[in-house]
Amino acid sequence: MYAIVEIAGQQFKVAKDQKVFVNRLSTEEGKTVDFDNVLLIGDGDNTTLGAPAIDGALVGAKVLRHLKGDKVIVFKKKRRKGYRVKNGHRQSLTEIVIESIVSSGAKPSKKADPKKETKKVEARAAAPKAKKATGKADDLKKIEGVGPKAAEALVEAGLDTFAKVAKAKPEAIEAILAEANSRLAHLVANTWPQQAQLAADGKWDELKELQDNLDGGRK
Repeated sequence: MYAIVEIAGQQFKVAKDQKVFVNRLSTEEGKTVDFDNVLLIGDGDNTTLGAPAIDGALVGAKVLRHLKGDKVIVFKKKRRKGYRVKNGHRQSLTEIVIESIVSSGAKPSKKADPKKETKKVEARAAAPKAKKATGKADDLKKIEGVGPKAAEALVEAGLDTFAKVAKAKPEAIEAILAEANSRLAHLVANTWPQQAQLAADGKWDELKELQDNLDGGRK
């Protein structure tokens, strides 16, 4: 039996006892996690297709470890402009092992909690409104955990300097990322304002010392 399931914004074809590397999950190592957005299940000659997800289907997994992927070099160049930018990025990943695939009978996912939805709306409201940048933007990728896509989302939301990120609440930053791209929804920004404040104050040695104790931008 195999299944196609969406995990942290990506789709994977999985089978029991298979190990998979996915975008960083918030679940602690050794804990189990369930994924109910199952798009397809194949069992021999029988194939069940969801519309878009299969009601009652569930994929259970166990978190083995959190890690970082191989470094990827991003090089940008503009011809005859003298523009060259080179950045490195290591994606935060989680290794999981698939423990079970249930095709039916799983508890249906709960409807959205109005209180939680209200908190999300409040978080978005607390985020600074998008403004056109009037000055030179800071290199937000110096904040550990902020990749090119996340930095782009923050700039578009008006958080284009270290000082602005330092004043924003982590939940407001996470709401901006999730709204900009579902693949950024797994990012945890609980240390970003603190890192941004050190960068804004020019305390690079203290920032480096803090980042040495972080894992993908997390404590």
